[in-house]
Amino acid sequence: MSASFRPISAAYFWYFALVGTIAPFLPDYFRLLGLNHAEIGLLVASVMVTKILAPNLWAIVADATGRRLRLIRVGISFALVALLVFPMLESFWPLLILMVFFSAFWNAVLPQFEVITLSALREQGRQHHYSRIRLWGSVGFIAVVIGLGAVFEYFGLALLPYAMILLMAALLWSSLMIHAPDSTGGMGFRDVLKVFTKEFKSIPIILFFIIAFLVQLSFGPYYTFFTIHLKNVGYSFDIIGILWAVGVLAEVGLFLVMHRFLKSYSLRVLMLAALTLTALRWWGIAELADQVWLLLLFQLGHALSFGCVHAVSIEFVHRAFGRGSVAGQGQALYSAVSFGAGGAVGAWASGQIAFHYSAGDTFYFAAASAAAAMLVLLLGWRSCGPETYWCRAVKAAPA
Repeated sequence: MSASFRPISAAYFWYFALVGTIAPFLPDYFRLLGLNHAEIGLLVASVMVTKILAPNLWAIVADATGRRLRLIRVGISFALVALLVFPMLESFWPLLILMVFFSAFWNAVLPQFEVITLSALREQGRQHHYSRIRLWGSVGFIAVVIGLGAVFEYFGLALLPYAMILLMAALLWSSLMIHAPDSTGGMGFRDVLKVFTKEFKSIPIILFFIIAFLVQLSFGPYYTFFTIHLKNVGYSFDIIGILWAVGVLAEVGLFLVMHRFLKSYSLRVLMLAALTLTALRWWGIAELADQVWLLLLFQLGHALSFGCVHAVSIEFVHRAFGRGSVAGQGQALYSAVSFGAGGAVGAWASGQIAFHYSAGDTFYFAAASAAAAMLVLLLGWRSCGPETYWCRAVKAAPA
């Protein structure tokens, strides 16, 4: 890896190390505080729902001013302040307010990191190597989820807020090490929105965002109730941490070679393969979670259900919205529609299903959502043909 990309790689490492505390352990921490499944679903949904608005507002400012890195540092700083209050809270409403405040800043950071990374790679003619930098985020997730899984098993989950504070401080430090010049020639707010709206009217782009929503809808149960489901089945925290890590380790392996697949196959073929496996994976977790070897196999499927889907999505957005004045808006809208709207609805719906039925039953809903995404892609297959951003012959849109 080039030395110029090491600070950016470090930022991905710490950002997803923090995700490694939130996705596997935060829902069970809320359960430790005495909250029910419906309340847990709402709290996780609140983290997701801020991705609908916050990243887009920040992206408009970033695209218009060009000061992406400064905005990233401001967002991380306010998120850190929010986390300093976290250990003091135990009841639902104060936690809900805190989660909204925290995530409004934290969720705005990643899309701007993506723009800085992709722009730097393009300047060096290495745009297909995004996955090699992004994999450091996966490494951070793996290191934290295994390490903290063992710590929580022996010392208790009450340490979670303090781990989150330390990791957020490390992310702030790494952001200070990044050197990226402000963009020049930024457009006004109205011009940014005008160009972005024009690009968004394309049918292939609309199909992409529908699929992105449905995919993350299917991940709602995974991020909210996978750990709780496994605890109910009888697994310990250290084994659960390993299972989470296996999924992300498979993702790392795919990221190492993903640039080859992007050069060899169209985005629609890669997406169809990933969606098919994702639907099967969620069904398997619902039905066969008590079989540890099968569960390991399903977790290896994370390479496609997240790794492939995310890499294809980032490449699609970059092709569709380019590297110019609307690049930040493209990445932010992807985050808002998928991780924001899809993740929030998925977390809320899974909370309701778990409250009335069980945590395991939420994965039937996940499987149906992934199957729906696959159906949308198949129905729109002809609209995603060789003359669209879905196929490898298409180059990135001009600035």
